[in-house]
Amino acid sequence: MTDKRPTLSLKPAPKTGGAPKRAPAPAIRPSYEVKPVLQSGYRPDLRDDSLALALAGAAHAVAQVRGGTTLPQALATAFGVMDASPQARGAIQDIAYRCMRKLGRSEVLLGLMTSKAPEPPMLAALLCCALALLDTNQGEAAAYEEFTVVDQAVSAAAAHPDMAHARNMVNAVLRRFLRERAILVAEALKQPVAQWNYPEWWIDAAKAAYPRQWQQILAAGNAAPPLTLRVNRRKSSVEDYLQRLEQAGVKASRIGPDAVRLDKPLPVAQVPGFEDGVVSVQDAGAQMAARLLDVADGMRVLDACAAPGGKTGHILELAEVDLTALDADPKRLVRVRENLDRLGASATLAPAKAEEGGWWDGRPYDRILADVPCTASGIVRRHPDIRWLRRKGDTLQLATLSAKILDNLWRMVTPNGKLLFVTCSLWPQESEAQAAAFAVRHGAIRLDAPGQLLPGGDAGQDHDGLFYALFQKKPA
Repeated sequence: MTDKRPTLSLKPAPKTGGAPKRAPAPAIRPSYEVKPVLQSGYRPDLRDDSLALALAGAAHAVAQVRGGTTLPQALATAFGVMDASPQARGAIQDIAYRCMRKLGRSEVLLGLMTSKAPEPPMLAALLCCALALLDTNQGEAAAYEEFTVVDQAVSAAAAHPDMAHARNMVNAVLRRFLRERAILVAEALKQPVAQWNYPEWWIDAAKAAYPRQWQQILAAGNAAPPLTLRVNRRKSSVEDYLQRLEQAGVKASRIGPDAVRLDKPLPVAQVPGFEDGVVSVQDAGAQMAARLLDVADGMRVLDACAAPGGKTGHILELAEVDLTALDADPKRLVRVRENLDRLGASATLAPAKAEEGGWWDGRPYDRILADVPCTASGIVRRHPDIRWLRRKGDTLQLATLSAKILDNLWRMVTPNGKLLFVTCSLWPQESEAQAAAFAVRHGAIRLDAPGQLLPGGDAGQDHDGLFYALFQKKPA
């Protein structure tokens, strides 16, 4: 039977010579209400170790992200749909993360080569995943041979009933990109979304908040993050652990009081001492929280919004305290429990919302860590999907929720006690403006703290973008 679905026509290449025309409306097409088309229970007939299966799995995940799902959730679904082996899962995840970091540029390139958005969404995602592999930056090593990427992308399309009609189009688009790469890339880069790989509102927000550093900030968010570990002082010292790594042939360096950065990332299961709780994976910037709290044995401590439990575990490594870990999502508290069990630590886990007070027993806390909800704009290098999931209005909405949380928690702080306000946002509305307004509302004493940490790395440090403000309650 003849497939009567319409095929996509291809746009002519941009002309050279003279002043080139700016491309029409941005090719970014967020579709928060659109989900990828997948037949229930379908698994493409592709070899488990093939690039075609990896591309199909990554395309499924990317299409879900464009439909509003977080990348970790989307990957979990894709792994199940593809019935992927651990090796295949690694390849699917790698391609999906690469695509997220280059999605703006890939979608603009796709818009230059096609007359309308490819349908279904998974087809557009497949093309973007393939373009992310083909469109390497200067100095970036290609993960696969170009002809292999084209061939396997066509195979991925042909193996799926929702994309088989477009296999010839996939071949034509990718081969055209290889022929006309220089012209197409030059045209695409006239659009900020393609140049920086962020939504335009995000770029504008970075310029407004950091007129001198915005380019550095955006570039840092596009880099792959390092694997940074926190050494458990109850089980080892940083010096001893570095020796252990050296004996295992793993190169690393110290970048903080408890922080060790591996020269090359490893799968967590292969990190020496991880399963035994000797080390945990935690960004160097995030490791500042527990030490800023200045905890001491015997204190009563609250870690609000605690999941996944990295800061919780660090607090318990530094002192013998009576700690309550609070989080609104009971499922996320399971992750906290797993992390604490691995460390051999214990805490009271409380599933409740930090902006509400029904869970509190009325006994004040000596220290409260308030790692409040935010846009997570400072950790985009670890979670590159965030930039495509967030919308401009989210900043105000989340700042309003965070203010309620801080106000509620402040009444639980004992006189002379301290509250540490933490956010992984770069936007002043969620960080410095929030801290300043809080201090005024409550007459809180503001103590020394790092303030806004911008994302970046050098020989001495390498951390995400976080904000810290430390407050002390006046004596009774």
